[in-house]
Amino acid sequence: MNARAILLAAGKGTRMKSARPKVLHELCGRPMLWFALAALRGAGIEEIVVVTNEELDPHVRAMNVRTVIQSEQLGTGHAVQVALAAMEPRPEARVLVTNGDMPLVRAETLAAVLAAGNEGEVSLVTARMPLPSNFGRVVRSGNRVTRIVEVRDASESERAIDEMNAGIYAFPEGRLREAISRLRNENAQGEYYLTDAIAFFAESGRAAVPLLSEDFEEVLGVNDRSELARARAALNDRLCRQHMLAGVTIIDPRTTYLEPELSIGADTVIYPGTTISMLSSIGARCTIGPHARISAACIGDDVTVRESVVVESEIGSGSTVGPFAHVRGHAVLVGENRVGNFVEIKNSRYERGAKSAHLSYIGDAEIGEESNIGAGTITCNYDGKAKHRTTIGKRVSIGSNTSIVAPRTIGDGALTGAGSVVTKDIEPGGRVAGNPARPLP
Repeated sequence: MNARAILLAAGKGTRMKSARPKVLHELCGRPMLWFALAALRGAGIEEIVVVTNEELDPHVRAMNVRTVIQSEQLGTGHAVQVALAAMEPRPEARVLVTNGDMPLVRAETLAAVLAAGNEGEVSLVTARMPLPSNFGRVVRSGNRVTRIVEVRDASESERAIDEMNAGIYAFPEGRLREAISRLRNENAQGEYYLTDAIAFFAESGRAAVPLLSEDFEEVLGVNDRSELARARAALNDRLCRQHMLAGVTIIDPRTTYLEPELSIGADTVIYPGTTISMLSSIGARCTIGPHARISAACIGDDVTVRESVVVESEIGSGSTVGPFAHVRGHAVLVGENRVGNFVEIKNSRYERGAKSAHLSYIGDAEIGEESNIGAGTITCNYDGKAKHRTTIGKRVSIGSNTSIVAPRTIGDGALTGAGSVVTKDIEPGGRVAGNPARPLP
């Protein structure tokens, strides 16, 4: 595709009442600018220039995208002038111009507006919206757009028009450069409006081709935190719908919170109050929730996670976690594991079939196959200066309320009595009890 894009993001966003630049405010786990960039790339556009301000610029450059700074906020037309001045001319290209504060715009819409105009024509997205509205009004002549009137400059009859300018345009670059050079700031705001370029095309016999959006909410911008919440809800609903159409059951999408770029297998059921984030992957036939939080996690098939938190960890197939468990810090459950009520696991590995069903803290440990960790067990992994590891072999039985003072190794088939304080290694098959733990006769 012979297309390039200019993404306008230099606005201060004063209505957000925030020290953070507007387009960096997050919804569904990503800055709103991320969604605008993703839509452009999804439409097949690789060359993107983002118009920023001095405060925003380093944040956007960190997203691996080209930027240009608009030092003075003199309007959308001026922003495009600044961008074009920094771009190598390609008169034969089409230039898509859109806004960084429109996170709901789909890649399909951007691709459609690029394809809508013939060579030498400008095309733009419009939408019918409820009145009153602060969007610019679209003035048509037949099935073409002859001009756009900003609401501050509109007459009473023009304000009655319900077809609005969405702020998404596809221009032939050569003629855009000519039109931009002719812009004037003789308007109520004293700014250079990009919309005035539409009249320039019409006067030269090439009135704009409109692409009417089927859903006006898709092209709504975000200007304050109320609109941010509204956009987040719409995006979340869209994400839930995508997964449901792919075979995932989501009991209540209104109380299930997802992010982009998740992988969820078919026939998995997600119950209310669940959040899944940070590139997590979940296998098939899982049960997640209610009230679970999954973040940066990899979960296998046939796993149940109920009322629990799994962060930066792996849960192998056939395992059960919860209720009220916390698995974090690069923990790994290999598979067919059971982690129950009020168990915390940190930076530990459970081999197949190992379990801890109740009230335990297992940190910096290796738990062998088929071992059972009794209620109240603690691996005492921190000595005040450094963390130490505990290694527990296969088919070990750790009695209730056992404290294991790391670093310790407990051999295969060993047993500790209830209330043991283990301060020495235990040989395979050993049986100990007491404080400190001593071999049983």
